[in-house]
Amino acid sequence: MRETTQADQSVSLLVTSGNGPAECCIAAKHVVTRMLEDTDTIGLDADVSLTKAKHGIKSALVVLHGPAARHLAKSWLGTVQWRWKSSLRPQHKRANWFVGVFEMQVPAERPDVCLADVTFQSFRAGGPGGQHQNTTDSAVRATHVPSGMIAVAREMRSQHRNKALALERLVLLMASKDVADADARKSDQNQMHASLERGNPVRCFKGVSFRDVH
Repeated sequence: MRETTQADQSVSLLVTSGNGPAECCIAAKHVVTRMLEDTDTIGLDADVSLTKAKHGIKSALVVLHGPAARHLAKSWLGTVQWRWKSSLRPQHKRANWFVGVFEMQVPAERPDVCLADVTFQSFRAGGPGGQHQNTTDSAVRATHVPSGMIAVAREMRSQHRNKALALERLVLLMASKDVADADARKSDQNQMHASLERGNPVRCFKGVSFRDVH
């Protein structure tokens, strides 16, 4: 059976604290951590690019790869609520913080990447989700040195194919980041970073441990 890449099974998500305070940045970091835990549980790969803040992260680009990428994305798309009494401002009455998760529509045209700027590292790893342990160092990590962006591929049987897939994913991550940056610069439009809706959250968590609220 011919192996195929996962390019047509990738979803780019923007996790953003919007214009919220530091507590929302902390919530955004929790969301990304939980999302990556979900990817590992169901057997997906994910590439991440973070915009850090003093507390937590201002935003993150998460590109999901694999047959269940769309299904997982749908479970996060919308507003995420975190119920937490802030330790940064103990006297503050507010205890609800919000994070937005949006899908990025990435254009088919991809940025040009100079191969001289990319390093490849092979490593031994199980299949997505850790179901299978490889007996050779066939998984590949591609790093774009100027930006520090990293993409990983591990599901192909050969290192050569994983290298090609990791490069493909790296370019997709960079293209998605370009779109996110462009949206963030459009301050005079209804940009994603500023369009959080506080009502009807798709998921709700509480406490320092970021527990699900059922």
